[in-house]
Parts: sequence; C-alpha cells; structure tokens
Amino acid sequence: METILRPLIVIGGSVLLTLIIGWATDRLMRKADERHSETPLWGLLRRARIPYQLVLCAALLRGSYDEAELLEEHEVGIGRVLTLVLIGAAAWLAIRIAAAVVETSYSRYARMHRDPARVRRVRTQVTLIMRVVSAVVGVVAVAAMLLTFPAFRAAGASLLASAGILGIVAGVAAQSTLSNMFAGLQIAFGDMVRIGDTVVVDGEWGTVEEITLTFLTVRTWDERRITMPVSYFTAKAFENWSRGGAQMTGTVFLHVDHSAPMEKMREQLRDILRACPAWDGRDYGLVVTDSTPSTMEVRALVTAKDADDLWTVRVTVREQLLRWLVERHPYALPRVNAADAALPPGFPVPGSVSGRIPARRTHQHDHQPAARPDRA
Repeated sequence: METILRPLIVIGGSVLLTLIIGWATDRLMRKADERHSETPLWGLLRRARIPYQLVLCAALLRGSYDEAELLEEHEVGIGRVLTLVLIGAAAWLAIRIAAAVVETSYSRYARMHRDPARVRRVRTQVTLIMRVVSAVVGVVAVAAMLLTFPAFRAAGASLLASAGILGIVAGVAAQSTLSNMFAGLQIAFGDMVRIGDTVVVDGEWGTVEEITLTFLTVRTWDERRITMPVSYFTAKAFENWSRGGAQMTGTVFLHVDHSAPMEKMREQLRDILRACPAWDGRDYGLVVTDSTPSTMEVRALVTAKDADDLWTVRVTVREQLLRWLVERHPYALPRVNAADAALPPGFPVPGSVSGRIPARRTHQHDHQPAARPDRA
C-alpha cells in the first residue's frame, strides 16, 4: 500500500501545489493589473504563467522524486529529464519576463514622446535587444543542458584546449553571419534605418517592416516583401525618406504647348491643392524648367506630411491639371504642327513677286476625266 501511496502523494502533491501557487500568483497579478491600469507590465507578466508553473512543477518533482521511490532503476534518467525540463522552462520564463519589462518600457516611452521618428528608433532598438536577449538566454540554456551529461563535461577540457583553432575556423566560416549581426547592432544603435521608415533600395520604394540581427524586410507599395541582409545598409547607399522628418517635397512634370497660360495654370494648381486633403499646405509652385522646338516642360512643386500623402498629391495634381487643360485650354496641349511655317514680313520667296508662296500650278491633264469605255 505504501508503494502506491508514496508516489501518489509526492507526485500529486507537487502538481497540486504547483496549481495552487500558480493560481494565487495569477490572481495577485490580475489585481495589480486592475489597480495599475496605466502600465501593461502586470498584464504582460500574466502571459508567463505557463512557463512559471512549469518551472515550479519541475523544481518540486526534481527535489522530491527521490522520496517517491518510483522506478528506482531509472532514477538517474528521470532526474536528468526533469533537470532538462527545469532548465528549458527557466529560460522560457526569463525570456517572457524580459519581454514584459522591455515592452512596458517602450510603451511608457511612446506615451511620453510624440515624435514618430524617435518612437520608431526606440522600437527598432527594443526589437533587436529582445532578439539578442533571447539568443543569449537560449545559448546559455543549451550549454547548461549539455553540461548535465557527464560525457560533455569530460570533453570540456579538450574543447578548451582547442578553443583557439576552433575560434579561427568558426570566424572564417561564419564571417558573413557575424558581419550581419554586427551590422544589425550598428543599425539599431546608429539610427541609420528604423522600423516604419520609407526607403528606396535597388530602385524599389517601400516601408521597413522588420529588422533582425541578420536581415531586413521591406514591404513595397504593391504588398511585396524584399528581404535583404542588414550588411547591405551599412555597405551601400540607400534613400531614407523618413530621415530627419517624414514631411517631403515632390514634383509633377507636364509637357505643354508654348501657348499654355502659365498664370492660369498656377491659379488652377492652387485650387487643386486647396481641395486635396493630402496636401499639408507648406508650399507649392509652377515653373517652366525646359523647352523644346514643339513643347515646353512645366514643373509643379507640391509638399505633403509623408511619402504616402505625397504620392496622393502628385497623382491628383497630374490628373486634375491635365483634365483642366483638356476642358478649358485644349490649345495648350502638345500637338504636331503640320502647316507651313509663317515667314517674316518682307522675306522674299524664290519664284514669287509679292513675297507670297506661289500657288500650286495645275496642268490640263490633271483635271481631265477618265476615259469612258466605248459603247458596244
């Protein structure tokens, strides 16, 4: 009877005690979350209740398993499994707690600062810091798990003796990976590019969606994803339209006839921009930037608060200004002149007496009708 009750009491008691402690802790954090609603810390910590209970259960079973006297011939193996579970659950719990603390700090910073550029910079740094913390905790947990096996502890001395050679080999083999990792840290703390920035890379316009220690993802305007190594942004030039502020200035080019009414076009541009919600009202202008024998190039200058609104303003101005020219001033549109050029007054023309171009002479056979067929 004792052989049945002892393991039941030990194992059942450990599980029951884990559930009671986990329930009490979760209830306390729920009350703290309701009392301090201004901070999300307690609500985020509640997400760690599963690894927390797993740590408690593994620790209680590992400490009391010897008293259960169950499967004594496999006592070493079961104890090692419980130790591995305890190490893994502790690493999981540490990552969840670190994520809760970092996310709370970021939320508090985002509420205090209204500058979107600074908030995106901190968001990028927070994301990369969490990835570094997770990687470090994971490596430490795996190393601790390996050290629980006697064979790995015995091989430690030989591994340390050859650490220099292994370090050189690993450095050469993982040169690109290490360079990307250092580039990711440089991007995070050097404020070169941030999550949410509008960039142009390799001729593609898009928004930075994700930054990791090794790669960066750009979401293009047509919902494609471009994944690039972060070392690209430290080795090559790229356009960051959000650097120094999101507001931007854009241009719209039109080709019109030389007779186009420039003053009326400026007034129409002003009316179009006043009716466009995407225009931020900072500046506008219309000037002639180039001229060809048949047309002249007109540049409309517009402004907007960010890249998305600037695109809307540019396409709106181009569409409505062209429509206005078609409806009100069709003569101002580019056209091909097929008529003879007007000559200056008094300019002599060869073969004429009065200076006019002589009319085309016709011959008698030009107006003769076609021969009719003889009647039968």
